[in-house]
Amino acid sequence: MTRLWPSIGMSGYAGKRDSMDLTIEDIRAARRRIAGAVVSTPCPESIPLSELTGCRIFCKLEHLQRTGSFKERGARNALLKLNREQRRGGVIAASAGNHALALSYHGKLLNIPVTVVMPRFSPLIKVANCRRMGACVVLHGQSLAEARTRADEMAQQSKLAYIHGFDAPAIIAGQGTLGLEILQQVPGCDAIIVGVGGAGLIAGVALAVKTLRPAVQMIGVEPAHAASYQAALRAGRPVPVACEPTLADGLAVNQVGVESFALCRRLVDRVLSVSEKNLALAILRLLELEKTVVEGAGAAPLAALLCGHLRKLSDKQVVLVLSGGNIDPTTLSRVIDNGLVADARLCRFTAVISDRPGGLARFAACLADTGASIKDVMHDRAFSGPDISAVHILCTAETNDREHIQRMLRALRQFHPRLLPTVR
Repeated sequence: MTRLWPSIGMSGYAGKRDSMDLTIEDIRAARRRIAGAVVSTPCPESIPLSELTGCRIFCKLEHLQRTGSFKERGARNALLKLNREQRRGGVIAASAGNHALALSYHGKLLNIPVTVVMPRFSPLIKVANCRRMGACVVLHGQSLAEARTRADEMAQQSKLAYIHGFDAPAIIAGQGTLGLEILQQVPGCDAIIVGVGGAGLIAGVALAVKTLRPAVQMIGVEPAHAASYQAALRAGRPVPVACEPTLADGLAVNQVGVESFALCRRLVDRVLSVSEKNLALAILRLLELEKTVVEGAGAAPLAALLCGHLRKLSDKQVVLVLSGGNIDPTTLSRVIDNGLVADARLCRFTAVISDRPGGLARFAACLADTGASIKDVMHDRAFSGPDISAVHILCTAETNDREHIQRMLRALRQFHPRLLPTVR
């Protein structure tokens, strides 16, 4: 029999039940509760990603949710757990974006007033969409922790129910419904890779999956610039870490959740970190091979495979949870360029060429003969030295791979003895 859940207090879960007490029945109840309002997203096999990684890859397409992320599962479940007085008074949350979007959308559907406190660095598209869905948006602080402090203050002042984004039983149970869907859609899966920020998603999925299929490996991945889970493992408990800017802004949580971590310690097999380079490359691969636009947090599971630390999953059935697609359009082009640089398909170098008539044309012809394509050339005559017959140039070129770059540089050095390109 499913146990009753405690109500949400004015600044959190008053007398909340420990998430260690969560069971598969709580997740099944959440699935019934959110049915019809939250999309059961597809989980198709990806032939190109399978060829790329050597695994049999399936992608759980959570970016297809109405607000673009898995957060709707937990948000809807938590809102439906509110009592009548709490629904009338409204809710508040601190979020960098996706939790705020999910609460805004389902709060509007359920006629529950929603206030979200977002860090000032939050992507503009997420801020705009929260406002468009009727939420009161407060921008405060330079980190999620600072936003949370302000949200707690407002919850006390205005008697609002605080809904935590990743460290509450109703949230974790709602996210766990994703695990139930994966096991139905890919019954033979050997491993599931999930992005880790506060760890609410992987805690819920791991609880569902390990209860029903203990042999399935649960693997978490977090950005190296916000590795709060691995810091908690080293300390034996959640501890704050300093977060650096990361493409996976949805995972930029400075301290993993207490309740979530307690579940994960006994259910998650491994958590590893990935570099910004691999995150950018993963976004590019998904765009090119799957025609899918995801944010950094959604691309993190693929980044974990690309970094080469999961070779033991070769030939296994692996599910990648593409958790969100809310990437800021204004930064997408920069992310793609970063991915092209990481993939050695875009390079920049400085060189010294003749500044006499035909010098640039001969340089360009030499480059074209190697199959490279010039994207941009900038001349620097003021700092080229005393030789007025020569000029420094900064050239950006499109290439195929690293071997192509080296072939291009060898050709350029033969083209002019004084040419000493420096690649960036």
